[in-house]
Amino acid sequence: MMLSKAQLDELQRALRGRLAEFDAEIREDVGRERDESFAEVSGSVHDSADEAVADVISDMDHAEVSRHLREMREIEAALARIAGGSYGACAQCGKPIGFERLRAQPTALRCFDCQRVHEKTTAQAGHPKI
Repeated sequence: MMLSKAQLDELQRALRGRLAEFDAEIREDVGRERDESFAEVSGSVHDSADEAVADVISDMDHAEVSRHLREMREIEAALARIAGGSYGACAQCGKPIGFERLRAQPTALRCFDCQRVHEKTTAQAGHPKI
């Protein structure tokens, strides 16, 4: 079943709204990073523990911005699929992606079944991070 005009409009609004949210968050995060020096984040006490905490905070901020940018690219790709008429079709099997799946994950590229297979075949073993 292909998406109705109302469903497509709802999903497009959700995508554009999320894109605007990410844009605002990234601008805020980058602005804050510009305004805060490392010394402000780490404080005036300079011991290795304080510096380690400041490094973790800085790394988390960078990771969050990177995640937002990746999600923005996924949203822009979904909007391009809408404009091109291929949105809602599974990139793997070509069958329609269910509306409820798209409502939960508007950037989805695959139907539920193909996504499950994709996750099983491309899953990687966990690696220690510390």
